[in-house]
Amino acid sequence: MRKLLVPAAAVLAALPTAASEPEAAAPAPRPNVVVVMSDDQTVESLRVMTNVDQLLARQGATFVNNFVSYSLCCPSRATFLSGQYAHNHGVMGNAPPQGGYETWRPSEGNSLPVWLQQAGYRTAHVGKYLNGYGRQDPAHVPAGWSEWYGSTDPSTYQYYNYTLNENGRLVKHGASAQDYQADVYTAKAVDAVKRLAPPAQPFFLSVAYLAPHSGGPRESDDPRNQATPVPAPRHRNRFASEPLPAPPSFNEADVSDKPAAIRRRPLLTQQRIGAVTENYRQRLESVLAVDEGVAAIVRALQDAGELANTLFVYTADNGFFHGEHRIPNGKVQLYEPSVRVPLVLRGPGIPRGVRLAQQSINVDLAATIVDATNARPGRTLDGVSLLPLLRDRTRSLGRDVLLETPGYAAIHTPRYVYAEHSTAERELYDLKNDPDELVSQHDSPAYAQLRSDLAQRLLRLRTCKGATCRRGPQLRLLTRCITGKRRLVRLVGADTRLVLNVDFVLRAQRVASDAHAPFGGPITGRAGFLRVRATLTDGRTVTYDRSVRACR
Repeated sequence: MRKLLVPAAAVLAALPTAASEPEAAAPAPRPNVVVVMSDDQTVESLRVMTNVDQLLARQGATFVNNFVSYSLCCPSRATFLSGQYAHNHGVMGNAPPQGGYETWRPSEGNSLPVWLQQAGYRTAHVGKYLNGYGRQDPAHVPAGWSEWYGSTDPSTYQYYNYTLNENGRLVKHGASAQDYQADVYTAKAVDAVKRLAPPAQPFFLSVAYLAPHSGGPRESDDPRNQATPVPAPRHRNRFASEPLPAPPSFNEADVSDKPAAIRRRPLLTQQRIGAVTENYRQRLESVLAVDEGVAAIVRALQDAGELANTLFVYTADNGFFHGEHRIPNGKVQLYEPSVRVPLVLRGPGIPRGVRLAQQSINVDLAATIVDATNARPGRTLDGVSLLPLLRDRTRSLGRDVLLETPGYAAIHTPRYVYAEHSTAERELYDLKNDPDELVSQHDSPAYAQLRSDLAQRLLRLRTCKGATCRRGPQLRLLTRCITGKRRLVRLVGADTRLVLNVDFVLRAQRVASDAHAPFGGPITGRAGFLRVRATLTDGRTVTYDRSVRACR
């Protein structure tokens, strides 16, 4: 048996131990839940949102590797409401017959707000819903909402002169300063908090801003052939001199490794870059009203005495391009600017000011809310609750996440992205060595085995449901007492060939590590909480836990 490398008893991040588990306490009251969702927001733009930073991120947790599976408005929002990947909830676009609100409508009776109502929550929605809502039946109030203030299409995409369905009554908002859409949404959200808190029953509030999505009316400084948002008058030209970020992928010179749809894109001209820059600046300006809305909602919760007992979630439905890979605007593509979005959580039991590197994805939002509220989902959820990761930040799931549209399916690991397109084209990026996705390795012999492994895992993810979507590496932990008060611990399974290193942590101390198969051997036989952490060649890490008795 291989001798394990045993360092000095290095104390790792605090882990629970058998001897230090707290006594059972009275159950905490179920938290209120507030979800604020922006539209088309990049992670980079968070830097101008000082309230999100100070009131949410510094008081809570940021998932820095958070993704949306289908980076388009309607499928992404259906994933939030269902806790399922698009291939399971069935909304595969923004418009019928593959997508849009009318595709979702038959399913809305079995969705997150319904589950929360059934669990005793008051529910309220303010703002944008699913694309196409209101076109056929503008007075319809979707199932599950105790209070409803939803924008009706096509007026959803007007920052002025839009119509809200207010609990079944259509209310037209005009073109005056007080009608600015984001401010109206904020006022209605604050009013809902004041009425619902302090609660006779807990509440769930969903606030969906349009910004920084493009919308009318056109303004005098809008570039030609480029849709832009409309910042609030008080924020207009706040970033008039802001430079456009120019990562290595910006206006990518060599796209010979990319699919034909990217290769056909011309280099951006200086005129087009100017338009992209103006759009970028207006998008930054437009999220300032959203940032003020977050502050107002937090203040209302605080005034009502409910802030400490509210799970507050800030996220976006998808990302956006600003010239990366020659894409001047939009989303849907599998590249990082499109699929990586903000996720910040604040609330009871969430540590303050932490940044978590574990992969999260929008299928996790419903699972997290259901976990926090003790609601019972009526669907098989594809995601996981993020609360255990927040309570124990050294825990790792080792799962892959799926990116999907009708045009491609891709598997995203902490290090790699592998995609298969409907055109039979493929892409493979090593994000550790190529974070800007400049050179696809899909034809590289050096990546042949990895490509084969990822393709097999992607095949499973394409049609996964429930537990198969959450599955980590094919590994399992074996442990038994042997002679001399020692314990034999071993990590086995089909995926040991992918393992780089294994750490063995007992009672919050690393007692051994192994970088060669077979992974494991004898360790101390003391009782306690045993955690085995494996690091894999594809960037995944996974932990296995066991409460063990002393060996005699």
